[in-house]
Amino acid sequence: MPADIAYLQNSQQPLSELHALFAAQRQAYAAHPMPPAAQRQQWLKALRDLLSDERQALIDAISQDFSNRSADETLLAELMPSLHGIQYASKHLKGWMKASPRKVGIAFQPAAAKVVYQPLGVVGVIVPWNYPLYLAIGPLVGALSAGNRVMLKLSESTPATGQLLKTLLAKVFPEDLVCVVLGEADVGVAFSKLPFDHLLFTGATSIGKQVMRAAAENLTPVTLELGGKSPAIVSHDVPLKDAAERIAFGKTLNAGQTCVAPDYVLVPEERVGSFVEAYRQAVRGFYPTLADNPDYTAIINERQLARLRNYLSDATSKGALLIPVFEQDQDRRMSHSLLLNVSDEMIVMQDEIFGPVLPIVPYKNLDQAFAYINQRPRPLALYFFGYNKAEQNRVLNETHSGGVCLNDTLLHVAQDDMPFGGIGASGMGHYHGHEGFLTFSKAKGVLIKQRFNAAKLIYPPYGKSIQKLIQKLFIR
Repeated sequence: MPADIAYLQNSQQPLSELHALFAAQRQAYAAHPMPPAAQRQQWLKALRDLLSDERQALIDAISQDFSNRSADETLLAELMPSLHGIQYASKHLKGWMKASPRKVGIAFQPAAAKVVYQPLGVVGVIVPWNYPLYLAIGPLVGALSAGNRVMLKLSESTPATGQLLKTLLAKVFPEDLVCVVLGEADVGVAFSKLPFDHLLFTGATSIGKQVMRAAAENLTPVTLELGGKSPAIVSHDVPLKDAAERIAFGKTLNAGQTCVAPDYVLVPEERVGSFVEAYRQAVRGFYPTLADNPDYTAIINERQLARLRNYLSDATSKGALLIPVFEQDQDRRMSHSLLLNVSDEMIVMQDEIFGPVLPIVPYKNLDQAFAYINQRPRPLALYFFGYNKAEQNRVLNETHSGGVCLNDTLLHVAQDDMPFGGIGASGMGHYHGHEGFLTFSKAKGVLIKQRFNAAKLIYPPYGKSIQKLIQKLFIR
């Protein structure tokens, strides 16, 4: 039997097993609804040790799926932040789990109040292909820290990584605690329809709408990380070498296949030519050659490569000027390119690019740049390059985005003590660090009273005494 046919047949197997896996996790949660801190830390330690021990196998599997994924990029952008996230959660877990005391108004005394953080139950995570390890482990850490059971649906576009992660996680976790589901799009649809206690999806906005629609049938709360067109703004006076180098890093990492990659850059109209040259030099400094360069990550598959080439063809046919950094592609290693003279009629300025193509939009002043951004769907990230603090504050106050970096790109995502999430078309909800723990917990308010019951004063039948009491307690 040909390998591709065998894989397609095997991909259907999880479809018949989904409900059994979900039922097993729901039953296991019911038997242990509040795992103690020591148990959760043991889970995190097992996960940390697994990733450390199997890092080369994970690097190799991810590179196989991409046809070439830089080993150092996998270390920097997937393994390191995953391990740091586990370490951070382990260190702070006991503090997060402590009940939070709250005040009780004088009218309700004697009583005490607190908020207890309770696991939700069974959490579903739909993992995209661009960072198949980090975007599986990050939500997994948050969900396990909060004491949940977790089902991970890996992307059909990363079969080697998915199969490896399924095998590895099964070594340290029983299926009723953590399991990996593989399969094609039909399996993903069925997965999103399960009655999870929370569902986290990372991926395209169009698919996010379908996931949210499916979750709504079960009133399942969702966290959506959707991306969108994240802008970078170059100020009138920032040194262009500084800005170009940092934008180039954010755009070339993983060949631009990053949800928070700079999607396009707004440049003062008088600086466009100089920025183009500075940017080309920065990219060539990172990658002196494209051919056979192990540092230059490929596009994930032929379908995504065709999509990006169509963007370029559509843009140039409508008047855009294409400036390639390298002369030609090599297999799925796609040459990094700049686009000038872009317009809203071009697909590249309508859809998230998710690849090594950077349009440049000229602007006259910051008011115009902010207006350009604010007239469009709110992005997952926004980047500003300029050292004037007044301008930095204007960016923070006059634009909306899921997150911001001032004078850098991408690295805000790796800060464990900050929430990560989108807004509007770029998503909803947060995770990472403490916010991840809160997302996957129910903050349950608890009011505690003992033998003495002052509330009897407000029990019916009502009369003059209750009117006097209300007058004393009524807030004017």
